[in-house]
Amino acid sequence: MSDSPSYDVAVVGAGAAGLMAAISAAEAGARVLLLEKTARTGIKILMSGGTRCNITHATDNKGIVAAYGPPGRFLHSALAAFSVQDAIDFFEGEGVATKVEDTGKIFPVSNKAADVLAALLARLRRTSAELALESPLLRLERCEEGFVLGTPRRTYNAPRVILTTGGKSYPGSGTTGDGYALTQAFGHTIVPPRPALVPITVDMPWVSELRGITLPDIGARVVEGDQVLMARRGSLLFAHFGLTGPVILDISRVVSGHPSPRTLRVELDLRPDETLPQLDERIRVETAAEGKKLLAAVLAVWMPRRLAEGVLGAAELPLDRRAAALSRPERMRLVEACKRLRLPISGTLGFGKAEVTAGGVTLDEVDSRSMQSKLVPGLYLAGELLDLDGPIGGYNFQAAWSTGWLAGLKAAGK
Repeated sequence: MSDSPSYDVAVVGAGAAGLMAAISAAEAGARVLLLEKTARTGIKILMSGGTRCNITHATDNKGIVAAYGPPGRFLHSALAAFSVQDAIDFFEGEGVATKVEDTGKIFPVSNKAADVLAALLARLRRTSAELALESPLLRLERCEEGFVLGTPRRTYNAPRVILTTGGKSYPGSGTTGDGYALTQAFGHTIVPPRPALVPITVDMPWVSELRGITLPDIGARVVEGDQVLMARRGSLLFAHFGLTGPVILDISRVVSGHPSPRTLRVELDLRPDETLPQLDERIRVETAAEGKKLLAAVLAVWMPRRLAEGVLGAAELPLDRRAAALSRPERMRLVEACKRLRLPISGTLGFGKAEVTAGGVTLDEVDSRSMQSKLVPGLYLAGELLDLDGPIGGYNFQAAWSTGWLAGLKAAGK
């Protein structure tokens, strides 16, 4: 019917996975419709990586799989279809030169996420895919020919649909969890969504006074009682609400997924390259050599002065304590505070500040070889809608590119 145009493939959601799925399907010869509910595509791409967009990580496909832990096995076929190198080649082929930073993160040389999005849109425009903005999907139903997709403006038909509606992180970008209800209506199981790669809030007033201080290399772990739930090493940034930075974002998923976050604490290792005995000896030697100095001044040689004062407080030592007056029991408390600076957790900043969503459509119900639903023939799922979240460092974008590309290929019949 004229008022219900038909396409071979309809892609719902023009983010990272959706743009890649539409490009892949169209380049494979399918007539493609790409629906986006907002007035712009790829808003989250523009926001990511501090507006720099961490495209992928400098590793091979096995490295990507390993970074996800056991769920990473789901990505084998997607990465075979669109690898780390394919992602780099894709963007460089569109004029976006890339660089590898010391952390292994791969960014555009320009440090502009806008260049990444522009590359995707340039590639999309060279296909026959039709992009419909401000077209939220209000209705998705099975019909004899496949699916009926209803938007406020018109109705569309397609035998195959790819849902790339994202999770719930950064809801201001349009990712408000729309795909969960759509997939549940078709019988899919949703693992409860929760924020991941999100800043952690803590209950220590003196921590807020450290806002703006960065520690480039520390150890951080989430502890419950005597049990370590997760541990990572990397850069940390103090903020008015608590803690952020790569190492904190990486351990945050166990906080947001915990039923009682206030029973948890973060333990910071401010000297991760030194053992307790080594640090004890260092402090013993330095305090003996600088006996007339305030203890805080001695510590300030290798940590910010404001942090040194916080560490002294955690060790129950007065700020006016001279180095020479430090007793052995006090020194042991100080070493402990440096290696296990304990900060009580109050929670996270939630979906509003989360970079990705943990949870989503359970992987058991999706065929990893095609991204097609095992429950609904013709329905494909890709990107953050799936219950698949990786660490910081470009891993989540790589999963989006790869699952989107594979879904597009298979939906197009390749």
